[in-house]
Amino acid sequence: MTQDFELIAKTFMGLEPVLAKELTQLGAENVQIGRRMVSFTGNKELMYRANFQLHTAIRILKPIKHFKALSADDVYEGVKTVDWTAYLDLDTTFAVDSVVFSDEFRHSKFVTYKVKDAIVDQFREKTGKRPNISITNPDIRLNIHIAEDKCTLSLDSSGESLHRRGYRQESVEAPLNEVLAAGMILMTGWQGDTDFIDPMCGSGTLLIEAALIAHNMAPGLFRKEFAFEKWKDFDRDLFDEIYNDDSKEREFKHHIYGYDIDIKAVNTARLNVRAAGLTNDITVAEQDFKDFTQPKQKSILVTNPPYGERISTPDLLGTYKMIGERLKHQFMNNDAWVLSYREECFDQIGLKPSIKIPLFNGSLECEFRKYQIFDGKMKDFRAEGGIMKTEEEKRQMAEKRRFRQNREFKKRIEEQEENEEADIRSFKFRSLEKKEPKKPRESRDAKSSRDFKKPYKKNNRRYRDHDED
Repeated sequence: MTQDFELIAKTFMGLEPVLAKELTQLGAENVQIGRRMVSFTGNKELMYRANFQLHTAIRILKPIKHFKALSADDVYEGVKTVDWTAYLDLDTTFAVDSVVFSDEFRHSKFVTYKVKDAIVDQFREKTGKRPNISITNPDIRLNIHIAEDKCTLSLDSSGESLHRRGYRQESVEAPLNEVLAAGMILMTGWQGDTDFIDPMCGSGTLLIEAALIAHNMAPGLFRKEFAFEKWKDFDRDLFDEIYNDDSKEREFKHHIYGYDIDIKAVNTARLNVRAAGLTNDITVAEQDFKDFTQPKQKSILVTNPPYGERISTPDLLGTYKMIGERLKHQFMNNDAWVLSYREECFDQIGLKPSIKIPLFNGSLECEFRKYQIFDGKMKDFRAEGGIMKTEEEKRQMAEKRRFRQNREFKKRIEEQEENEEADIRSFKFRSLEKKEPKKPRESRDAKSSRDFKKPYKKNNRRYRDHDED
């Protein structure tokens, strides 16, 4: 197998520890948490797996050049030192994304133009011709990150953001991002060991992400392509082997329930569940949360009610008061997790949370709160061996201090960039020692193409289609 190299996984603010844990379980080495990113090292197989299997990554970058620049000319010269024929041909289209945190470079688009100019000029000098630029669907996507005078030039191995799983056929107003939904579920520690309920399910994102986690299914199953499939060194056999390896999938013996008061949302959720091939695991029904009753089986409840920002209800505070009443009287001896934004909304729930975890939903600094619903007083609950916070939950709550230390970061999100862009100012790249190559895995009967929009089932497993032509 190929030598290990540096990689960066980007994510949302607050999900970095969850992503780091996923990477460690995947076999990544030198895992280091940054701001909205996690750095790690691995080989080509791990890069493919990171794109295909991670639930909480937005994109995977492969750095190819680190240099310092104090001016636009420095950026141009630094980019031009790369031998671009190793990555591009004249018939290869490319695009450049720029993320800039520097007093010297106030406009990211200007940096983008300098990077493009350097690449085009190098080809012109060598061949007399130039490659083409494509904004919408490039063959190769590059990323340059500038933090003061430190520049990191990377290949984007993902292409379209990894939160775009491919199963969402339709959406509702203000849908929950798939990566955030998966991160919320993983934060609860739920792995499919009880029933799962979302009483305000919208388009069903939490339901589907919960099913993928319960089955340990790769969220990349539904994607049509990844950017690395257009790279010169793409190993189709290796990726087909990864794609068709279902040995780590597991049986889910419980059930997932979603409810919504809006019949349009219910129909949308059902359509998305069906597109994901998960109708046996998920039931979606029209029901008002105020009619919620005690589940028959041990359950966990995870939900994302309206905040009064992009969507609201006629009586927002009354909605949260109702949520607290339903939980208190109809969710006894179970755990409920609620993501919301306004303190006054949480106050209306009227229950004491056992944990508060800060999370960004878009540019909104929200909190993800856990409510343990038990009969009687808290001291009696503890006396009987009840645990309010696990060690992992205590560590997650410590993230609140990190959020306070980086208040200016929220301003950057709102003014300069979308939340998926990572800030790696504090990250120091290491020089890598050569490692012994991994032994090749035994090959399986891999398929050679994946021209599909959703997986089909064969003996309850998902396979890639052969080429038709």
